[in-house]
Amino acid sequence: MYDVFTDTPLTGNQLAVFTNPDGLSTDDMTRITREMNFSECTFIFPAEQPGTNIRLRIFCPDGEMPFAGHPVIGSTFALAPEGLLTPGQPRVVFGLGLGPTAVDLEWNGAELAFAWMTQQAPTYGPILADRGRMAAALGIRPDALLAGPPIQQVSCGLPFVFVPLTSRVAVDECSLDGRAAQATFTDAAMTPRGVVVFSTESADDDATAYTRMLGTDREDPATGSANGPLGCYLVRYGLVPRERAGHIVSRQGVKMQRPSRLHIRIAGEPENITGVQVGGASVLIGEGRLEAIGMPEVKR
Repeated sequence: MYDVFTDTPLTGNQLAVFTNPDGLSTDDMTRITREMNFSECTFIFPAEQPGTNIRLRIFCPDGEMPFAGHPVIGSTFALAPEGLLTPGQPRVVFGLGLGPTAVDLEWNGAELAFAWMTQQAPTYGPILADRGRMAAALGIRPDALLAGPPIQQVSCGLPFVFVPLTSRVAVDECSLDGRAAQATFTDAAMTPRGVVVFSTESADDDATAYTRMLGTDREDPATGSANGPLGCYLVRYGLVPRERAGHIVSRQGVKMQRPSRLHIRIAGEPENITGVQVGGASVLIGEGRLEAIGMPEVKR
């Protein structure tokens, strides 16, 4: 098991990585993920597609996902102790449900130190015109919304709605009404996996954005798939200057007492972004075997 997007145990986002899942069915992997009660679990298989090194299957309690952020970063760190990465190797390519996904590697001697996941170029979805309705769904005053930048759905593989706020205090005050939010999104033809509220207010850290990802059923402490499009949003709407687009830091999970650090690199012009990467570290916090009646033993 790993804590992801952190270098400190018991912070970041939790992930169970199963490195010996031979014989498990799709239903088995879904049920194991429910048993672990993490937001996602991953299962590592031999490569199936030309040009890839590993077949990675990602599951949430509801079933398989085509792509997710912290599962890719955490699984990358799980490959090294299994001998599936060579020290100094510059890149690994995962076969995911949405296709090949490259991860660039940084090493400290024989130890993997950092991993950069490449995401898809951004697609910009609907803009929510009724800002007051979004504020009400978040349980905050309308004047807590940052004037200027829109409330918009953006995707680099998975869609999220981005809501810029005036302060870190306003970010922490948000409490999402899932039913009201879903009705708002349906009326606006939005289909997000969650709401990202953030502020670029500076504080005594090096974070570019102070961030929370609010799902309709739970909050997530570190969301790689949301922070790629967050970086694109910040650059597109001038909340980060062009010269800082390759050095964005998102501080997420603080409100949950699981602080995380997600690094974001954006290439290209604000109106024509050509490269999106999200990076971070991971910490091994435990390992063992899972035994279940009617299933093969699986190592995690």
